[in-house]
Amino acid sequence: MEDLIHIQKTFEKIVFIDKRVNNREFEDCIFKNCDFSNSDFSNNTFMDCEFIDCNLSMTQLLGTSLKTVNFTNCKLMGIQFHSCTDFLFGVNFQDCVLDYSSFSNKKMPKTKFNNCSMKEVSFIGTILTQSVFDNCNLEGAIFNDTQLKEVNFLTAYNYKIDPEYNPMKKARFSSQGIPGLLDKYDIKIQ
Repeated sequence: MEDLIHIQKTFEKIVFIDKRVNNREFEDCIFKNCDFSNSDFSNNTFMDCEFIDCNLSMTQLLGTSLKTVNFTNCKLMGIQFHSCTDFLFGVNFQDCVLDYSSFSNKKMPKTKFNNCSMKEVSFIGTILTQSVFDNCNLEGAIFNDTQLKEVNFLTAYNYKIDPEYNPMKKARFSSQGIPGLLDKYDIKIQ
């Protein structure tokens, strides 16, 4: 990963813990079974990349561009996605652990979160229009001034969302999720 530009490369079983990789470009690259935890990936560009079975927990992404990046079966705990570059920001997550991460003030419409643990994730000021939370644990996730228009929460669980502070026109919820929308009223639904 010493080169400045990487195109259509596959990186496998790289252990790069507590290291620094800055000012690099990765286009159409695949990362498999890599451990980048606690590393500094600031000011990098990832375009059309895929991370599979990787650990990126606590990795710093200040000024990093994530342009159409897919994460599958990855640990992404404590990632401050809000510090990534906004231009063309696009991510999707399948079978990932995103606990304690932050997407505050990100524009990320149509994002897919499938089978993810998202405990205490911050979505303050986030635009999630038409996104999908399929079978996601949103325990303690913070939604405040979050744009939830047409978001699919049908199979999501453990969320608490205040409709007064989060526009959610045409958002979809299951009947089991109704208590998460009425939590602040301290009422019992049976």
